[in-house]
Amino acid sequence: MPESIRIGDYVRSPAASGLDATGYARIGEFELSDFLTRWDALHDDALQVLPAPINPTARIHPTAIIGDDVIIGPEVRVHEFSTVRKRSVLAAGVSVGFGCEVTHSFVGENTVLGHQVGIGHSVIGADAHLSANLVIAAISLWNYDMRVPVKEIVLHGPGGEPPYRCMTSQFGGLIGDHVQTGSMITLGPGIAVGRLSAIAASVCMGSIIVPAVSVVRSSSPKVIVEARRI
Repeated sequence: MPESIRIGDYVRSPAASGLDATGYARIGEFELSDFLTRWDALHDDALQVLPAPINPTARIHPTAIIGDDVIIGPEVRVHEFSTVRKRSVLAAGVSVGFGCEVTHSFVGENTVLGHQVGIGHSVIGADAHLSANLVIAAISLWNYDMRVPVKEIVLHGPGGEPPYRCMTSQFGGLIGDHVQTGSMITLGPGIAVGRLSAIAASVCMGSIIVPAVSVVRSSSPKVIVEARRI
């Protein structure tokens, strides 16, 4: 298990989202746990320097709910009955499908969220495609009170190495650029998926690092990770 996870090894920094004067412009330079612990302050600083948190070219359906502390970039589209809230960022060209919920997450440029996708406390790369009915959970089931999470999220390796500590009780996933997923998938809490990987339908997994250019498919009773041919 690596002692450090650099966000830039998974996700590129936004280039066309009007975030140049904010910490999000260098998100790729952050170590993951450092970013997670500083995220709230970084976002609040961004809100102070942006002239308008919602770009005027964004198209937001009247039935969508957008929080006051959300940043939405150019040419973003948010479809019917979706909610984007709690310090989320939708970078340029993002498409959020019907009935989605995006909570405290960064979604990279030109990424597509299919219908009824729920992501929480996650960093999603650019040009990713997350298909319908996907959930990225952010809180461990093993908290005594799920409303007040205290159990730290960690990533476990395949061997006996110490786990990677995320230094927070709320973290969904780090999903790399160009990742593609099928439908009916549950990820997290605590997962890192490398660039150009594909996750087949019906996979359920968390607390794991998936290497770049991998295929993940479900084969009961275990999850199989193998090299992807592209």
